[in-house]
Amino acid sequence: MYWRRRLVVLVVLVALVGGLTWLTLVLLDRRTAGQGAASESARATEVPALDRIVPSVGAVRTPDEPSPAPARSDANAPAPAAPEPGGPCADAALGLEVRTPGVVAVGSKPTFELVVTNTGAVPCVRALDKELQELVLVDSAGGRVWGSNDCFPESSDEQRTLAPGESVVVPVVWGGRTSEPSCSTPRTTPAPGSYLVRARLDTKVSPDAPLVLQ
Repeated sequence: MYWRRRLVVLVVLVALVGGLTWLTLVLLDRRTAGQGAASESARATEVPALDRIVPSVGAVRTPDEPSPAPARSDANAPAPAAPEPGGPCADAALGLEVRTPGVVAVGSKPTFELVVTNTGAVPCVRALDKELQELVLVDSAGGRVWGSNDCFPESSDEQRTLAPGESVVVPVVWGGRTSEPSCSTPRTTPAPGSYLVRARLDTKVSPDAPLVLQ
């Protein structure tokens, strides 16, 4: 009888321990399953790292293109001011020319002509002072041969009013010999050949005119 009671108590203890162990395992399994589901849900709602750095193309708002500025009408542009009659003759409104005999003998003393013309539409005033006028003779290589202000410079004070289209002709005589600005070197007779003569009136320069010595 005594051993039977002890056997019953032992069976009950084993059953109790087994039941507690099974219950613990079940609870742990449910808890692990719940944590896994929560982790999967968090990962599903979390924004990918690259999207946090670079927004999607659809989320980026591009600026609107600016409207083209209305074209400016030339009809509303102010007209350039017309030159005032009686004002100074600008270089742009002045024609400058040098005339030569074309062909002259070596050692002769030809006369050149400096021609100043008002090419503008209104009368204007230009200084024709002697020190502002200069003629230069150069050879075919561009070397300077003679200048009208080298050895016998002149000065004057002459303000001239030129009507539209009016020309002033100033004669200049060349002595037929070479010179340089200081007029300190011996003057010689240039050799036969082709030369060019150019004129200057202050800041206005003429085209070259041909001259042949023979």
